[in-house]
Amino acid sequence: MAQNFERLSVMIVDDNVSMRHLLKEILLAFGIVRIAECSDGKEALMHLKSFHADAIFADWMMEPMSGLELAKTIRTDSDRPYIPIIMLTGHTERHRVEEARDAGITEFLAKPISANSVYQRLQEIVKRPRSFVKAPGFAGPDRRRRPPVGDGSLKRRASDIEGKDATSADSKPPGGAKKP
Repeated sequence: MAQNFERLSVMIVDDNVSMRHLLKEILLAFGIVRIAECSDGKEALMHLKSFHADAIFADWMMEPMSGLELAKTIRTDSDRPYIPIIMLTGHTERHRVEEARDAGITEFLAKPISANSVYQRLQEIVKRPRSFVKAPGFAGPDRRRRPPVGDGSLKRRASDIEGKDATSADSKPPGGAKKP
């Protein structure tokens, strides 16, 4: 069943007018009509004083304030630090994803974007919101993304992950002893 997003208010922060237009058209197609557009992080911070955003799509590379700087500012020096922030970027190297995560980014969206990828990220923040962590040196969504397995208990053993129980025919008792 399709998710209904029409009650969301979304802010798009990107210095590229074409990208803002594309993303706005996708959001409108999902029924989202409360959309604010900003061309950089500083403008977004000013607009957040009067626009109650439920989610922010922010480009990474902008001047004078990047999307990363915007996220850090929202997380540490804002009256609304819990806003889900979805980072838009063409730079998808692992160290960039980790840097974004460490800055408090909620979701990461690689360019070029598609309606499906935008939908999936919105689905994540609406259906599976992440708890917020505030600790020395970090403020943002919990970095752990492990979904609960089975009964919700954490499975760490290979036999747990593979779905085998400790008494199955192909498991061995400790010490290599034979089964009775």
